Amino acid sequence: MRLWHIDILEYLPKSQLLAQWRELNSIYKKQDKHILINYVYNYDKKYLYMYSQKLLGVFIKRNYKVKSFDNFNNYFADTKERLSKEFLQRGFGKSLKHYRFKEHNKEYLKICYYNLKEKYLRGQKDFTKDIFDKLDDYVWKETNGRI
Repeated sequence: MRLWHIDILEYLPKSQLLAQWRELNSIYKKQDKHILINYVYNYDKKYLYMYSQKLLGVFIKRNYKVKSFDNFNNYFADTKERLSKEFLQRGFGKSLKHYRFKEHNKEYLKICYYNLKEKYLRGQKDFTKDIFDKLDDYVWKETNGRI
């Protein structure tokens, strides 16, 4: 179980993207404890809400449909209206930059990159060269070629 680095969500192959939504739903519903995601519980729900919104934005961009928002709506029920107002006032882009998990740093970007690179090299069916090249270019740029 992992939350991919927020900046590479748009570069994920379909299988990882859909799995990320399943993992978020598990957090929303059961508040699972797992060494790779426990940090999310140390933050205000705004951070997970923004991460979720970014992921859903990628879904919209790719024309993927979400079957149910029940777990999402239940998890954020106590804060959703407040969050929506704040984000509308501040703007999504500014909010996204402000509400980022500090764990989603350059080191974690590299960790996620190498995890995905292995999937690509092992021949994951939905991980095309085009998708990997875009990911590779992005990470190369963000890390000044130190990957």
